[in-house]
Amino acid sequence: MKNIFGLNNKIALITGGGSGIGMGIARQFTEFGAKVIITGRNPEKLRAAQKKLGENCFVIQNDVTKKGSHPALIRQIENEVGPLEILVNNAGMHQKVPSLEAQDGSFQEVVDINLNSVFALSREALKVMVPRGKGSVINISSMAALYGLPLIAAYSSSKAALLGLTRSLAAEFSYSGVRINAIAPGFIESEMLRNVMENDPERKQKVLGRTPMRRLGTPDEIGYAAVFLASDASQFITGVCLPVDGGNSIGF
Repeated sequence: MKNIFGLNNKIALITGGGSGIGMGIARQFTEFGAKVIITGRNPEKLRAAQKKLGENCFVIQNDVTKKGSHPALIRQIENEVGPLEILVNNAGMHQKVPSLEAQDGSFQEVVDINLNSVFALSREALKVMVPRGKGSVINISSMAALYGLPLIAAYSSSKAALLGLTRSLAAEFSYSGVRINAIAPGFIESEMLRNVMENDPERKQKVLGRTPMRRLGTPDEIGYAAVFLASDASQFITGVCLPVDGGNSIGF
């Protein structure tokens, strides 16, 4: 019987794939049989991730904000690895600052990375996916797109706008067989988050208190959701935002 959740020989591009959620997604993609290209700005981080992920991981140094490089990136993948079938727009930027102190330039920088760059790269990927009649684009949004959080106006705005982009592209291109969806991670384990939580017991209690599962998520758990959305198991799902948050977005 066909493994409908399998990604055997599918070619996947994951931006910001050298660490954190991107690394978790890349790890699960390779486990399920995909050939994965991870990109980012730090070549040392990318090479370290490649060693862990094995022979089906390929590294290309790339800055998603350099939008003029996107066509060449897609061509390189198609020529050196194979036909691109999955794009995970994971690279992003977080900024925590009181709104009255936020500067226009820094606000725009967050929006440019989290939204404008995602559109620009998705456009180039869709140019090769749509004619072939298959593909999956997965945008990594955030719980900050689902409810209000203070001090992150730029981040929250960009991630909420990303949901609008997801739905619009899905409405425009799903006829072709290419599906566009989003994942909204909750509080996911990382060294930085662990340090913040241990140094701020009140914040830790607030986070866990409104999360029905009473724990943090892991990068691999975001990876499992991404595997589902990239696989044929979700072949009639498009334009959705899937929260992977232990119930945080509906908790109290």
